[in-house]
Amino acid sequence: MIRIRNFLNPLDYAIWSILEAQVNAEAYNSVESLRQVINEAFENLNQDMINRAIDDWPIRLDAVIASNGGHFE
Repeated sequence: MIRIRNFLNPLDYAIWSILEAQVNAEAYNSVESLRQVINEAFENLNQDMINRAIDDWPIRLDAVIASNGGHFE
């Protein structure tokens, strides 16, 4: 079964990796400190990067259609 959501969701293909890299840059002593860093990282995301990820969505959708739902890069 193909999980198209993983291919098409802008959060999955562009944003989570950036948040993950920022958040995993250090260790945390509590859930609250981790939560705070996640919130700060999300609030500090570059709006241009978010816009590009959203603008890429139709291109990725076309790639899924062209590959008949198969793998694409």
